[in-house]
Amino acid sequence: MAVPKRKTSKAKRDSRRAPNMRMQAPGLSECKQCHSMKLPHRVCPVCGFYDGKKVIEE
Repeated sequence: MAVPKRKTSKAKRDSRRAPNMRMQAPGLSECKQCHSMKLPHRVCPVCGFYDGKKVIEE
């Protein structure tokens, strides 16, 4: 079984974890029809509009 020969230093450990600290929540945009927040370039889950057209029938 593979076992590390040396203790991983705090600097090595933290530099490995550093890219995850830069992650951000996705930006939200406002729906032009119902003015609720939604992910950009997606169909609005509230009203079903995309690019000014009704895509999902309720």
